[in-house]
Amino acid sequence: MKLHNSIALAAVAAVLAVPTMAEAKVKHHHVKAKKVAAAKAEAGLTTTEQLQLAQQQLAQMQAQLNDLQAKVSAPAPKDTATADAAKAASTKADKALATAEKAQAAVTKTDKAVAAVKWAADTTVGGNAFFNVSNVTQHTAGGNNASTGTGVNVKRVYITIDHKFSNVLSANITTDASNVVGNSSFYANTAGANTTATTAQTVIGKGFYVKNLYLQAKLDPALVVRVGAADMPWIPYVQSVYGRRFVENVMTDRLSYANSADWGVHVSGDLANGLISYALSAVDGAGYRKVYVTKSVDLEGRVSTQYKGLYAAVGGYTGKLGNNAEVVGTTTPSTFRTAKRFDAIGGYKNQMFGLGVEYFYAKNWNNVTINPANYALSEDSAEGISAFANVNLSKKWTVFTRYDAVKPNHITVPNLRDDYFNVGLQYSPAKMVDIALVYKRETVNGGAVKSTDGTIGCATSATANAFASAANAAATCAGNGTYDEIGIWGQFKF
Repeated sequence: MKLHNSIALAAVAAVLAVPTMAEAKVKHHHVKAKKVAAAKAEAGLTTTEQLQLAQQQLAQMQAQLNDLQAKVSAPAPKDTATADAAKAASTKADKALATAEKAQAAVTKTDKAVAAVKWAADTTVGGNAFFNVSNVTQHTAGGNNASTGTGVNVKRVYITIDHKFSNVLSANITTDASNVVGNSSFYANTAGANTTATTAQTVIGKGFYVKNLYLQAKLDPALVVRVGAADMPWIPYVQSVYGRRFVENVMTDRLSYANSADWGVHVSGDLANGLISYALSAVDGAGYRKVYVTKSVDLEGRVSTQYKGLYAAVGGYTGKLGNNAEVVGTTTPSTFRTAKRFDAIGGYKNQMFGLGVEYFYAKNWNNVTINPANYALSEDSAEGISAFANVNLSKKWTVFTRYDAVKPNHITVPNLRDDYFNVGLQYSPAKMVDIALVYKRETVNGGAVKSTDGTIGCATSATANAFASAANAAATCAGNGTYDEIGIWGQFKF
């Protein structure tokens, strides 16, 4: 490259020097004019011709210089080593791109795994099972009932799945598997060949239900909204202060004067840092086991308070209990009364002991459908009181007792009375397990009562029923009903 540049510079200098020398000879060598003229004559050229020749030589040299400069400016051809290096760099870049794509795929897979882990972390799965091993002695009119005997029973199995979508939205589904207690014809059909099948067949396969299925929006601790099948305001609250649902249902649940869950819209919340709480439900009224479309909405509500171990609550219910449905194919529309219920509870709990008293009054609870032929006979009311207490002997051992007194039919069967009693010793070896040795006794006088333990007592007697007609006089009660049970009850929570 340096050699080429040197030649180019020398050529340029030579060309530029030609016209300068010619002009010097013409202008300054006057003294030697004759000699010059003689030399020109010998060469046969004039001064003008010499200048033209010099200019031609200059143009040729300029062209050669331009060509040389073009060659110098042209890019040098790539050699083999450079081409190989470029090819290697391209291959390396392709490999780096492939590695980046694999890394991106791994990141995507990791993101999905993280999302799955987060979903699992926001999902809670739990359950609760009630079981017992016991001996039952049931008498009706002085004789043994078919349910008398010893056996193992699992009365309830709840499976709960709760998922949190955000700090506001969540969803819950709780299944309820239960058996049909107190129905001696559960496993056999006793209907004759020409008669309609009995309830023995109609109840089979109906022991699995969806108890809770709702979408929840927790807008504020004071405002929680649930839509779907959810807990009702009263029974779950009483169960929370009673604490021994695995031994027995609370009073209004035991005698079917309330529903623990139902389909509708449920609103609840805590006020004044939990000092006061409330709950209100607008439901179809038939309970979570029956999804009805009704022409009216039932309402149940509760307001409660707690302070340093003291607790109290009042509540109520009004509605048609799911009976106010459209009737098709009849010209006589059904007429329904409004069932009403008032509730109250109060008590005290601490680490040493607990006690509480529940009261309810219900009107037309089992008499919603009006009998046009005898309106007065279908009016009725009921009331009951339940007292319960426990003493904590230690962290794991507790003694408890409970007594219920209920009059189911103040008007239609004024002498009918149900008395329930239990006493037990509870052992809780772990937070998820409770086991109790329990004795239960239920006595029905003046007729028959259907409870969670089945139908206890006998047919309504004419003397017990103040409104009995002559046709009912033959249906006399030869004796009262009793139900005694002793055994081990327990619950397993997870």
